[in-house]
Amino acid sequence: MPRQDAAASPGTPPPGHPTAAPSATAPSATGPASAVEPSGPAPEPQGTPLAVCVGESMAVLLPDRPGPLESVENFSLSVGGAESNVAGALSALGVPSAWISRVGDDGFGRRLLGELTARGVDVSAVAVDPHRPTGLYLKEVGGSTGERHDLGPGRSRLHYHRRGSAAAALSPALLADPAAARMLAGARLLHLSGITAALSDDCLALLRALLADRRPGRLVSFDLNWRPALWRERDPSVLPPLLDAADLLLLGADEAETAFGTGDPLELRRRFPSPATVVVKDAARLVTAVERDGATVTEPALAVEVVEATGAGDAFAAGYLAGTVRGLDQRRRLRLGHLSAACALTAHGDQAELPPAEVVEALLDAAPEDWAATRVSADGIVSPVLPAPTAPAHTTATAAPEGGAADPRPAAAPALGAP
Repeated sequence: MPRQDAAASPGTPPPGHPTAAPSATAPSATGPASAVEPSGPAPEPQGTPLAVCVGESMAVLLPDRPGPLESVENFSLSVGGAESNVAGALSALGVPSAWISRVGDDGFGRRLLGELTARGVDVSAVAVDPHRPTGLYLKEVGGSTGERHDLGPGRSRLHYHRRGSAAAALSPALLADPAAARMLAGARLLHLSGITAALSDDCLALLRALLADRRPGRLVSFDLNWRPALWRERDPSVLPPLLDAADLLLLGADEAETAFGTGDPLELRRRFPSPATVVVKDAARLVTAVERDGATVTEPALAVEVVEATGAGDAFAAGYLAGTVRGLDQRRRLRLGHLSAACALTAHGDQAELPPAEVVEALLDAAPEDWAATRVSADGIVSPVLPAPTAPAHTTATAAPEGGAADPRPAAAPALGAP
């Protein structure tokens, strides 16, 4: 259960968290190894969050039809947010995950906590603020209505109402909260994003404190998640030191071009020399991972019939991080990220499920020409390495033991080495 604002009662992780079992053999290499090498420790105890994601999530109003907002009559309620999206996707990928934040003492906050709990995410360190509201955004979905302000098929736009939200009051005081401190101390993966830095001075101070609190055996990943609207009244020059303090840096080439003047992976590697790995996502084309020593792996994206674009970046991050946790080689990490993103692109909303374990394994092991020939749509996945088209990716997650989230990968020992 979440706790009421400053109350620091011990949190109990929800039952059913999947914990990866040890594997006798490591996956065979298909590309250069990452600078973040597997160290092979024993898996965490059942129910312990392996990954912790910190940041704001909001209620989401989804339109009942494509087209400009002025033409929409009805909206349905959902939830969304970069860090909680990653936590939910990690849980679906078999990585026990937690989300730490603040929500308002309102219906939107309760809906958010309920949905994340249903996804298998531990929310026991989330504070409920009695005075500030849960943030809200509306999603506008493009279509083929022909109306003047229609965004067009496959495009969407988010309209935020988050000023003064409960999450904007996140601060370094979080580190003194027993429930959050205990969870952070036990995490072997901490995921942050640049969105948090833009919310308030206190949120920026929290990111700085988390990045300065280095722990042996804990990997810190940071996704730029550039949101221009959030930086209109903030100074984006605070971002580069934050990004360079991470162990693993995730950047979109387009957003990096806007924020830093370049989307070139090698130039970004030079700009941010400290992270063990810099991963640059070039939209629907390819993703490049560059290690500290200059070793580079590039993997093309899958061909996808896009249903809705929102959430693909968070899904890629979760897939890549899950591959890192499981000690996959760099190429398989990138492929798992691509596959996770492709499934998100072919489903409505920010969350999507991966296909069954045997399908994922076949795609991660596919020859380059077979990977390039693979097609993903809402109707399923067609690939030379699959005997027949799979069922739709967003409806075929396999069940995990004891009611836990689906695990689309063969069991493997969590493996995060010191960067």
